[in-house]
Amino acid sequence: MQRIIQEPSRSTPVKAETEVLVIGGGSAGVAAAVAAARNGAEVILVERLGYLGGLATGGLIILLLTLDDGRGRQVIGGLCQEVTDRVAKRGAAHFPPQSQWGSEDAELVRRDQRWGLVWGHGPHRVRYSVAYDPEEFKFALNQMVEEAKVKLLLHAYACDAIVEGDRVTGVTFQGKSGRFAILAKVVIDASGDGDIFTSAGAAYEREDVLPWLWFTMGGVKNPEAAIDAGGWFFHTLGEGRVLLPWGATERVTRKIDATNPEDLTYAELECRKRVMEEVDRLRREIPGFANAHLCHIADQLGITESRRLVGTYMLGRDDVDIPCDDVIAITGHWTKYEALYYIPYRSLLPKEFSNLLVAGRCISVDHRVHHATKEIPPCLATGEAAGTAAALAVRGGIDPKRLEVKLLQQRLTTHGAILRV
Repeated sequence: MQRIIQEPSRSTPVKAETEVLVIGGGSAGVAAAVAAARNGAEVILVERLGYLGGLATGGLIILLLTLDDGRGRQVIGGLCQEVTDRVAKRGAAHFPPQSQWGSEDAELVRRDQRWGLVWGHGPHRVRYSVAYDPEEFKFALNQMVEEAKVKLLLHAYACDAIVEGDRVTGVTFQGKSGRFAILAKVVIDASGDGDIFTSAGAAYEREDVLPWLWFTMGGVKNPEAAIDAGGWFFHTLGEGRVLLPWGATERVTRKIDATNPEDLTYAELECRKRVMEEVDRLRREIPGFANAHLCHIADQLGITESRRLVGTYMLGRDDVDIPCDDVIAITGHWTKYEALYYIPYRSLLPKEFSNLLVAGRCISVDHRVHHATKEIPPCLATGEAAGTAAALAVRGGIDPKRLEVKLLQQRLTTHGAILRV
């Protein structure tokens, strides 16, 4: 029987009040905060770590997979395209030209496979996917947040939702200086693990997953030849550098609960040990790696699934290629060419709360669809939709659940989102 202690009651100071509060500074959270601010809302964005981007930066999952539908048509635009443009302008992104999207040319496909831009089963085509430098991606996100006048708070860990009836009126946080609360008219949970909707009491599903760590190495002599020899690694930005996406996934046989500290501790230690073993093996066995050096092991485990909202609607595998009236984003599938998902606004809405929105990899989809919607481009797209909806709701004096979806769709398309193909 678990031992229980009684903690004394306490008074928590309110650090701030705002119109829109976004939890999580990953790609979805940044998109939500920027979109809300650009649409006229006062916004606070809170992130537990010391940088923005989440897995898209600190996780070294530095591939945007994918902005197209596998048929040569772009389906994700908006803020995702803006981030790509900003990074590309600084010479820190690599992707095929638009004229080649959808091409079945074997040489072009092989070229892009060397960069990690083409995945899944063939016959393959050129995809509109993007490789990029993670530090430049952080810089682009920082710029967008600052330019939008989002109030950013780093190094603060979200603790509990503050619930009043069917509304989440704020969130408590813990920082080095102590516990505090931020109150808001609309709250967006972009935490990845669904920390806020779980704390509030919304329904959810949870999956155990295999953990891994991505890492990069430099000083590789003739990396293209090494890749062509069958190495499981890719070009990345920088001379003689390669990206090793799996680290040690297939050697870590124990699935973990990514919300459990004991499981996460095991995964951190085990994965880092396996990565170092892989570094030694590459230097010992693979031509071109003899004098290579380890550049960076990801700061974060490559966890892309834990809790998923069971919302007003759960997008399922049978919904593939079926449009919906309340679509707020479209995504292809990074490993499939004939799969398109129209993400409904209802998948961002918990059944239990009227002013809480969810964005990113923990939206309401089933396990199969999650393999598509967990990727960075759709996370940016659902974040942009959530932030835009929050701002429109605040400006209209209503909760997001009562928002007219056509108004949201019009605003999204005005800002470059793609809702029809």
